[in-house]
Amino acid sequence: MALFVIERVTPLPPAEAWRRLTTWERHTATVPLTRMTVRTPPPSGTDTVVVARTGVGRLGFDDPMRVTRWEPERHCRLEKTGRVVLGWAEFDVLPRPGAGLDGGTGTFVRWREDLRVRGLPRALDGLTSLAGRLVFGRAVDTLLRP
Repeated sequence: MALFVIERVTPLPPAEAWRRLTTWERHTATVPLTRMTVRTPPPSGTDTVVVARTGVGRLGFDDPMRVTRWEPERHCRLEKTGRVVLGWAEFDVLPRPGAGLDGGTGTFVRWREDLRVRGLPRALDGLTSLAGRLVFGRAVDTLLRP
């Protein structure tokens, strides 16, 4: 599997950063050629099913994910349950170190993902990891933009 980590600091308060990261449909605007849908009724929590549909027209694939850990405004973990994309993703939302002490606010976000594309040789894990950091780094930046 191709593990990658994205870390960001945002001036947003933790509750707002969490809301932006867990409003699943917002991810549609952040990943090219991908549309996000939620297959379970709100509110989000453990066992929520989110599907990322990547492709154009009939050419594409679904990347279904199930929330397996839900600690509101702190931690979320999703397990990828599809036939094409395997692995997991998780993120932590934490008050920025020193926030409050210096009169400032803000949030530290750590996104970790272990990604595998079925049929892709393990020799390409480095390339998969690099692509993941680029694509999901841009997605996190967009979601957390003040």
